[in-house]
Amino acid sequence: MRTICLYFEIHQIIHLKRYRFFDIGTDHYYYDDYANETSINDVAERSYIPALNTLIEMVKNSGGAFKVAFSISGVALEQLEIYAPAVIDLLHQLNDTGCCEFLAEPYSHGLSSLANEDCFKEEVMRQSAKMKQMFGKAPKVFRNSSLIYNDEIGAMVAALGFKGMLTEGAKHVLGWKSPHYVYHCSMNPNLKLLLRDFKLSDDISLRFSNSEWNEYPLFADKYINWIDALPQEEQVINVFMELSALGMAQPLSSNILEFLKALPYCAKEKGITFSTPTEIVTKLKSVSQLDVPYPMSWVDEERDTSCWLGNVMQREAFNKLYSVAERVHLCDDRRIKQDWDYLQASNNFRFMTTKQSGVGLNRGIYESPFDAFTNYMNILGDFIKRVDSLYPVDIDNEELNALLTTIQNQGAEIEELHKELEKAQAKLEKIKAAEKKESKATAKSAAEKPAKTKAPAKKPAAKKTTKKAAE
Repeated sequence: MRTICLYFEIHQIIHLKRYRFFDIGTDHYYYDDYANETSINDVAERSYIPALNTLIEMVKNSGGAFKVAFSISGVALEQLEIYAPAVIDLLHQLNDTGCCEFLAEPYSHGLSSLANEDCFKEEVMRQSAKMKQMFGKAPKVFRNSSLIYNDEIGAMVAALGFKGMLTEGAKHVLGWKSPHYVYHCSMNPNLKLLLRDFKLSDDISLRFSNSEWNEYPLFADKYINWIDALPQEEQVINVFMELSALGMAQPLSSNILEFLKALPYCAKEKGITFSTPTEIVTKLKSVSQLDVPYPMSWVDEERDTSCWLGNVMQREAFNKLYSVAERVHLCDDRRIKQDWDYLQASNNFRFMTTKQSGVGLNRGIYESPFDAFTNYMNILGDFIKRVDSLYPVDIDNEELNALLTTIQNQGAEIEELHKELEKAQAKLEKIKAAEKKESKATAKSAAEKPAKTKAPAKKPAAKKTTKKAAE
């Protein structure tokens, strides 16, 4: 049976403030709080809240047949908890329906998967723990920042225990293949891959309200007819987009939410269902491995990483940031850790791009890519000074590696102790169960003993009867 996997991403940009060269060493706060508060409240009011209310209504109206998936960056969660807690409440309501799955992603929505494996794993597990804490289930499926994927990233994700991963159905990778099947990682067949249908996704997120589009206006029945007309053997239709597409990129006045509401009804008429990513990777087998030697993403026509690392400025900023990754990993300073998350966010590098894009790029306070680069490097200069004050540059790599090895060994030792503790607890529970069983058996035996001793008490009555008979 053909099924639609509908997935939304929630991420919010952390706006950096104007930071001059002369602020380095004196000002350690890098953010424009007013811009952060106003922007997230604006998105919450115009997009997140009405969209989430609509999705909850769709689940209820369909009797649980409609299903949806989300991932939320840790950075976005922090901002929502501070400025828009109503969005968190709605996410909990959606989770309570049992028809929503929450996926894992990098905490910072950054590019650590391209730079530092340890840093990548740490922030993925941190975000996964946050998801479990908030919604009660540990994520089983992963999505990387902007769906970035290659074979090595797939192997890292599989090593973390995930069963599936979302990525882009890029033409230059698929060739003649279709994105409407389940594939698997070439370096680890245990990791199944769900590929985004960029045409069907962008028809909603980019083109829906464009009156110059030749398919305008788009109605739900037409959209479902496109899906129904696909070859019968193509069973999985992955429609992935940002949640802000509903209300921001496509304004509510375009009737985008009415279109969304009609999808489950139209799909049901054609025998098309909705499924979560975990349901798909559990039920369906992979048809083939997917070879992706170079990173791909869902951004721009090239579907690669050039929007973040395509010019000299971007690569300089990227390399400078991750040059202190090991030192940041060692420290336990909460402020430095938080700044590290915010400075890793991919939009910081996107603002420096010199590429022409079909989708407009709002650079915020920056007048040019060079302006964005200068501001970011000033902030990075101060941040690195703070890190160096904790772990000076004169600590050579050998000494730093020794410290990291010690930390890793301690982590492994703690993990082993946890396993031993779990075994001991399981053994103790077995002993308690055996003792309980034995005590029940003893009590039963004790209850039966009086019954056995009462039997001879009838003998005197028997003698009396015998005496009467003799008389």
